[in-house]
Amino acid sequence: MLNKLGYNKLLFILPFDHRSSFTKNLFGIDEKQLTTEQEKKVSELKELIYEGFKKAVNEGINKEYAAILVDEKFGDKILRDARNSGYITLLTTEKSGQKEFALEYGDDFPAHIEKYKPSFIKALIRYNPEDDDNLKKNQQKNLKKLNDYSRNNNYKFLLEVLINPTKNQLSLADNDEKKYDEKIRPKLATEVIKELQIAGIEPDVWKMEGINNKNDYVLLVEAARNGDRNNVGIVILGRAADKNQVEKWITKGADVEGVIGFAVGRTVFEEPIQKFFKNIITKDRAISEISKNYYHFYKVFTDKRQSAIK
Repeated sequence: MLNKLGYNKLLFILPFDHRSSFTKNLFGIDEKQLTTEQEKKVSELKELIYEGFKKAVNEGINKEYAAILVDEKFGDKILRDARNSGYITLLTTEKSGQKEFALEYGDDFPAHIEKYKPSFIKALIRYNPEDDDNLKKNQQKNLKKLNDYSRNNNYKFLLEVLINPTKNQLSLADNDEKKYDEKIRPKLATEVIKELQIAGIEPDVWKMEGINNKNDYVLLVEAARNGDRNNVGIVILGRAADKNQVEKWITKGADVEGVIGFAVGRTVFEEPIQKFFKNIITKDRAISEISKNYYHFYKVFTDKRQSAIK
């Protein structure tokens, strides 16, 4: 069973499934407070991001590896078009902005997956090995529903993990989040993978926060691929970091076997979207900037990968 897990291609994801953060940055309010007109505007802006994605593919990103990750609420039209156009699609399933993982549509989630038949089912979880045991068990229980559905219905499953530091972990890093990221989080990431595997959570691809040390990527892949999980992959999460930091994370991981790509969203689209929303640039300019940014990270990864092979 485990040897059937995984994904054997590169995977370059442009994620724009953001909802709460997206609307707060644009309108200063939560998505639930949006007017009908504002909801329409959000959908239009996400369609603009999708246009940037398609432009980048047309200009050189291998379509076989290019993927979009978007939500149903604001991305219905996009998901349908992308599937009909032969792009890799990922559908997000979790409620936005929650500390504890919960399915967006509760036990009715299968109907929403079947509506789009995405290439991947995606979930985001905030999970730390030192979290409260009841919190971890509740999250594992809900994740297991999604995990089992993907297995039983031949969908690939991608799990995004955010490891927020506990007060104790942060104090061990002298209350320095950068030091926590560098010295503590990589080890926690391998522990999270192992804990969730024991709980029966078996994604084909793990979407993990970027790491500054190549050897830590090696250890991460070893955790993801232990046992017979030989084809399970890791993609590098951009985490809305600045361009230089994302480049560093990608460069450190690109030539590690098992690291198969990235998922970089806000670093790609946020500035162009904000400038367009404020009428600083035109729609065409915003599309071009998004395309250029996405293509840039694609080149960073593939150039590093190619140089390692040589």
